[in-house]
Amino acid sequence: MRPLYEVADILQRNIGLIDELTANSWQSRTLYALAACRSCLLGGHIDRCTNADCNHVHISYNSCRNRHCPKCQGHKQEEWVRSRESELLNVPYYHVVFTLPAELNSICLYEPRVIYNLLFTIAWSVIKGFAENHKFLGAKTGMITILHTWGQNLSLHPHLHCIVPGGGISPSEKWKHTRGKGRYLFPVKAMGKVFRARFVEGLRKEMELDDGFYKKLFKKSWVVYCKRPFFGPPQVLEYIGRYTHKIAISNHRIKDIENDSITFIAKDYRHGGKKHPVTLSDHEFIRRFSLHILPKGFTRIRHYGILSSTLKKKIIPLLQEQLGEVNLPERPPLQHRTCPICKTGELVTLITFKAARGPPSIAYLQLLLHRTDIQKITS
Repeated sequence: MRPLYEVADILQRNIGLIDELTANSWQSRTLYALAACRSCLLGGHIDRCTNADCNHVHISYNSCRNRHCPKCQGHKQEEWVRSRESELLNVPYYHVVFTLPAELNSICLYEPRVIYNLLFTIAWSVIKGFAENHKFLGAKTGMITILHTWGQNLSLHPHLHCIVPGGGISPSEKWKHTRGKGRYLFPVKAMGKVFRARFVEGLRKEMELDDGFYKKLFKKSWVVYCKRPFFGPPQVLEYIGRYTHKIAISNHRIKDIENDSITFIAKDYRHGGKKHPVTLSDHEFIRRFSLHILPKGFTRIRHYGILSSTLKKKIIPLLQEQLGEVNLPERPPLQHRTCPICKTGELVTLITFKAARGPPSIAYLQLLLHRTDIQKITS
C-alpha cells in the first residue's frame, strides 16, 4: 500500500533551505536527490504490459537510486538477500549488537568515517578474538555486519547489527560448534569490556582528545547484546532482510505533515516497544535525517572471516558438504518488471523521456503504437 506521506514531501517544500540545514555539500546533494526521486526532474520512461488482457501503459519517473532514499531500497534488499541464500550454513546463527555510548555522538558528527570504520574494526576483532580463544571456541568464524546510526526518534545512535554463525572452522578444516549446546554465543559482559577497551585504545591512536574524555568513556558499561539463536537459517535471511537496506525512517511511519511539521510513529524500547507519535518541525526533521547520511563511498554492510569475499568461495562449499544442505522455502524468481495492475505480465519500455520534461501525449503514443484504444494509462 502506497504511503500517504513521504520524506520527499518535506524536502520539496523546504528545497530552498536544504543547504542551510545540512552540515556539508554531500548531505545537501543527497537530500536534493531524495527530493527529486521519481519526479519529472529525473526523466522517465513509458512501459506497456505484455499481457493482452491487461495491456496497461505505465508512465514511470526514474528513481534516484540513493541508498538513503525510502523509495529505492526494496528491490536492492531483495536482491541482496537472494544472493546470500547460497552462502547459508546448516548451523545456528546469532544476532549480536555493538552500541557506542552517547558520549561519542559529538565526534561522530565531525569524524563519522573515522568512528564508524573503527566500530566495524573493533567489533570484528572482538568476535574473532573470542572465537579463536580455545576457552570459548578455538576456531575461525565469520560475521555479516550492518551499520545503523539512528534511534526511533531519529536521534544519533550508532550501532552494528551482526549475524554470527554458531561455530567456526578448526585448523583441520572441520566445523566446530560453540559451547553451551547452542544456548549462547560468547559471554556478553566479557565482550562488552573487551569492546570498550579496544575501541578506546583505537580512538587514542586515531585522535588526540583530552584524557578526561577517555576516563569518562571507561566509567560507563558498553553494551553488547546477543540474542538467542534463530530458529533456523531461513529465519536468518528473513531477519537480515529487515536490516540490510533499512534507512533512518520509512515513509510508512509518517502520519502527518501539516503546519510546517511532521508527525511519525516511533517505538519506545524502554517501555516494551510501545508505539507513540513524535512531532518535529520541518527544519528539525531535516537536521536529524541528515545526521544519518553516511560519508561518500562508505560501506555500511561488511563481511568478515569465513564469510568474507576472499574466503567464502572456498570455505562455504566445504562446510556445506560437511553440515548438509539448508532447506529453504521455495520462492518465485525475482521479477524486476512485473505489471503492478495484473501482476502477471511483464513491462516492456516503449520510449524514454528526458529530465524536466513531461511525458509524451496520448496522441503521440497512439501514433507510435499504431493504436487508437490506448487509453488505459497508469502513472
